[in-house]
Amino acid sequence: MDADVAFFARARADVLARIAAACARSGRDVAAVTLVAVSKTAPVDRVRAAIAAGLTVLGENRVQEAAGKVPVAPGAAWHLVGPLQSNKARRAVELFDAIETLDSVELAIRLDRLAGEVRPGRPLPVLLQVNVDADAAKAGFAPADAPGAVAAVLALPNLRLDGLMTIGRLAISPEDARATFRELRDLSDSLRALHPELGPELSMGMTDDFEVAVEEGATIVRVGRAIFGERPRAADAVADPR
Repeated sequence: MDADVAFFARARADVLARIAAACARSGRDVAAVTLVAVSKTAPVDRVRAAIAAGLTVLGENRVQEAAGKVPVAPGAAWHLVGPLQSNKARRAVELFDAIETLDSVELAIRLDRLAGEVRPGRPLPVLLQVNVDADAAKAGFAPADAPGAVAAVLALPNLRLDGLMTIGRLAISPEDARATFRELRDLSDSLRALHPELGPELSMGMTDDFEVAVEEGATIVRVGRAIFGERPRAADAVADPR
């Protein structure tokens, strides 16, 4: 086995074992949790090795970086897990299988129009990003605004609203993020009582806190460093360090 493939196979097995342990602690089915391996800053050859090792759902933060990887690294589904600027929306619709960071109704309307043009008859899966902690450094809807946003997105025919996404608070202990994840889960439950068409997905948890997120109901975890290793210092300075 190629050394890079072996490296990623071990990393994948370790993260999946940690997810399974968190599921066991919380009485959940491990099959209900999807691992998104966040490949930002990783070169294409390592991305190909990761896919060969079985990491078949990948996440990218930037549309421009994904454009250099998606066409030459087949065999994976790709999620946009970073902020999306409206001027890059068309390329995002062309590249990604899901967009996890829908943070405004205006962006939703734009994506709906573009999805109708780029992929007619195939609604684009999206997640509504919620800024649970009212953190000025993070994007997303305030929890109080989420009901109206859900209703608006569900009315768009070319989008499929699969659930909610949030970013846990940066803290010394993963336990400090538990309240954030629990609040998103509770918000999802209340929103789906109002809007049964809203999907049940909860994308929450990254390298430092994904086990706590799984215990609190995460169905998608976005893990970068625990799979691809430490990133260059400039990349680690990004406000959303996966």
